[in-house]
Amino acid sequence: TTTTTTTTTTMMTTMTTTMKPTTVVRCHAPSRASAAKAAAKATTTNAATSRVVPAAVGGRRRRCAGVARAIATEETFEYQAEVHRLMDLIVNSLYSNKDVFLRELVSNASDACDKLRFTSLSDSSVMAGNEEMRIKIRGDPESKTLTIEDTGIGMSKEDLVSSLGTIARSGTAKFMEMLKSQSDGENLIGKFGVGFYSAFLVADKITVTSKNPSDTATWVWESEINSSSYTVKESEEALTRGTKIVLHLKEGCEEYATGEKLSSLVKTYSEFISFPIDVWAKQNKEKEVEDTASTQALKEAWTKKKIEAEAKGEEFTEPEPKPVMKKEYEQVENWSTANNDKPIWVRSPKDVEQESYNEFFKSTFKEFLDPLANTHFAVEGDIEFRSILFVPGMAPFEQQDMMQKSRAIKLFVRRVFISDEFDESLLPRYLTFIRGVVDSSDLPLNVSREILQESRIVRVIRKRLVRKTFDMLKDIAARDNDDYDTFWDNFGRNLKLGVIEDSDNRKNLADLLRFTTSKSGNEGKLRSLEQYVTDMPEAQKSIYFVAADNRAAAEASPFLEKLMQKGFEVLYLIDPIDEVAMANLATYKDTPIVDASKEALDLGDEDEAEKAKRAELAEEFKTLTTWMKECLGDQVEKVEVSNRLTDTPCVLVTSKFGWSANMERIMKAQAMGDNRAQDYMKGKKTMEINPSSPVIAQLRKQKDADEALAKDNCQLLFDTALLTSGFTVDSPAEFAARVFKLMTAQAITEGEAPPGGAIDPEIV
Repeated sequence: TTTTTTTTTTMMTTMTTTMKPTTVVRCHAPSRASAAKAAAKATTTNAATSRVVPAAVGGRRRRCAGVARAIATEETFEYQAEVHRLMDLIVNSLYSNKDVFLRELVSNASDACDKLRFTSLSDSSVMAGNEEMRIKIRGDPESKTLTIEDTGIGMSKEDLVSSLGTIARSGTAKFMEMLKSQSDGENLIGKFGVGFYSAFLVADKITVTSKNPSDTATWVWESEINSSSYTVKESEEALTRGTKIVLHLKEGCEEYATGEKLSSLVKTYSEFISFPIDVWAKQNKEKEVEDTASTQALKEAWTKKKIEAEAKGEEFTEPEPKPVMKKEYEQVENWSTANNDKPIWVRSPKDVEQESYNEFFKSTFKEFLDPLANTHFAVEGDIEFRSILFVPGMAPFEQQDMMQKSRAIKLFVRRVFISDEFDESLLPRYLTFIRGVVDSSDLPLNVSREILQESRIVRVIRKRLVRKTFDMLKDIAARDNDDYDTFWDNFGRNLKLGVIEDSDNRKNLADLLRFTTSKSGNEGKLRSLEQYVTDMPEAQKSIYFVAADNRAAAEASPFLEKLMQKGFEVLYLIDPIDEVAMANLATYKDTPIVDASKEALDLGDEDEAEKAKRAELAEEFKTLTTWMKECLGDQVEKVEVSNRLTDTPCVLVTSKFGWSANMERIMKAQAMGDNRAQDYMKGKKTMEINPSSPVIAQLRKQKDADEALAKDNCQLLFDTALLTSGFTVDSPAEFAARVFKLMTAQAITEGEAPPGGAIDPEIV
């Protein structure tokens, strides 16, 4: 019989009541016409269900009353209209990993135990019959079922209908509203009501048996994945208290009935739940058995001695040897607690020894070296979370893999493991070498990458984690040992990447940078920018650097001649990422950072006499520089007198905003580089000449005496300047021909020409 009622909401719910003697009996609904007539007649109240039904139905019910009193009544309820679509969404979209279903159900069971504990504070009778609060998980591979049972608060019939029959309704959230004035209530886990339905990821049928202390009956809730309804009936099985969920596993999900798989999932996701979780699984049990071979050998030796003694007529008093026992192991199925460990991060830092931190770090993150540093802290207020962060003692063998997916931060919600794949949501990319645990009290259990990206909670957590990380690194840097050198060797590039990517924290990162400099000495001691600025001469107004492939090349760079003469320290940038990082940093404590290979190099304060002398030299060599520009054409932007050279005849410097020679070489080496970018990013070259160099003086004379020879030597000077300045020669063969020609001319001048005369070099 079908009765349609209008609820106070806008949703329409159809409820079918079925009488069940030995099997379920479903009565056919009348036609629309007869139903309308029946509705117009007087109504009668069905005492069994406390619902108003048509009179015709009441009569039919009375005829079945004798049977109804003797049996349990099963009621079938229809889900709300949109539930079927939502169920499909949950199963196929909300959860991408099947394993999380057990995490959700265990979390619900933990909530039930928490509710029982809170309720018992005001009503101790709810604990009657069984004061133990536990969670038990048992799989049955033969019947393909999985049972999760808890001794928590349990559910009444109304709870089953309201909590399990309404998708996205959180019984825990409702309970928390009642406890919002009690801080202990915040220990509850579930706040999002769809967790239970994740069980349909692995099950096609779910049976829930539950008993609440306030209800005298035990109730059974049952539903199937493709059904739009669920049934609730009184259970023939009586529970003392709590809930038992039986999952009938889908085909292909049989592994979730094995103890090994279940133990692994509990260890992964629910290891730190505050209530014991027992899993029925195989265990290796030690037993003692007789070692028959060893026992036989001893007995044979004993018997031989006895016979020999008797043959000699001697008295034999040695006792007969006892059986030799040995240990064997057999696999037996038994209950074992899978979550014995209390999470270290919930303890007070002052109660945790350093050795405990080290062991936790090595066991959790599969490391074999102690961490260089760790920090343990809790944040309370509007947003609450606890965290432990570690600086590893060494970098992974594959640095690139570390940057891609490091699984650096393990995210927990109320001690329940969520994921370790949210690194960039919790830490910037350059800090993913940090290892740690974050346990939030405010995030939902079914947190996703999209939720993290939009969450204000996560932004607060991320900001605090970054701050604590910098505090750890500064602490290492302040130590009077070589710990920071070890850290820099392993993770220095990460901090340089941070200078490029994280503009908000460049100031903090700049203090942590280390470089080899012209004052590092033979041992190559690294120096900080703070040390550089502190040791600057009064006349020095900038921080200078030169980029090269290695330290030897940097020390031999002609760009440093005048700087070294003045006693200015120079940073050697020998890592490909260094130059980009310094370009992004630009200044340190209001001191500009300058590339010594760029044009218009500022060498500090210059008095009037020095300015006048420079202007005079520029005017004196104006004719030569103009002529050299004409000879070299588009190869250079201009030729001018240098203020940075003391010995080298000439160098090539680049414009301020273009690539340096070092950067141009790096970009050319990129396998997937953009050739179009090279055309406009290449720095325009300026040739600077040293007016005090004998080579320049000789070229000046040749220009007037033998212009053809002077042009060849001018081009040769340009080619050599390319090499000494860090560029590559466009035509090595032509460069070699000029060198050979010069060598041949010198040989002729010195009278060492071969008998057949000079040999013209062949251009290959």
